[in-house]
Amino acid sequence: MTSRPPRTPGPRSPHDGEADEKLVKACLAGDEGAWAALIDRYKSLIYSIPVRYHFSPEDCADIFQMVCLELFSELPRLRKPGALRAWIVSVAAHTSFHWKKRSARRAERERTDIDEETIPDPAVTPMLLEELEQEQLVRDALATLPPRCREMIRLLFYEHPPLPYKDVAARLGLATGSIGFIRGRCLKRLAKALDR
Repeated sequence: MTSRPPRTPGPRSPHDGEADEKLVKACLAGDEGAWAALIDRYKSLIYSIPVRYHFSPEDCADIFQMVCLELFSELPRLRKPGALRAWIVSVAAHTSFHWKKRSARRAERERTDIDEETIPDPAVTPMLLEELEQEQLVRDALATLPPRCREMIRLLFYEHPPLPYKDVAARLGLATGSIGFIRGRCLKRLAKALDR
């Protein structure tokens, strides 16, 4: 049986806000590489929110595009570049909510039994925001690990159903008996990355 990755720390580092501020300034200066870096940094966070609304992959992709367009058009008006992550969560949650409402109205017109009253409130609760922040911290920390560790953690903790060690070993070209040891080293590296 595999263990879960270490728990992520609650508050985000002030360095995250500083990194976001630098990225936003570079984006506003027309740096295309900065735009690519910004989207790459937050693509999983953006996509995770419509997934929570149980949209199809196609709808999630459409919502992702809408949030990215909103980010592109509204970034010059962002008052606190250091609060970019919270702003992205808010925009993605509201976009998902409005997409759900439009889908419900369309379904009603098609005479289905969808009840619009069952659509959840788009408010981003502090608990949801903290959960999304923690997920993003884990994604950021994973991105700093060597490729083999990243892939091992993905195979052991993000595959559903979880893969047996022999399958993980086969995919990584390792001996089955070495998986537990290497997994432990990778989790220690992940914990250190999260502490930073």
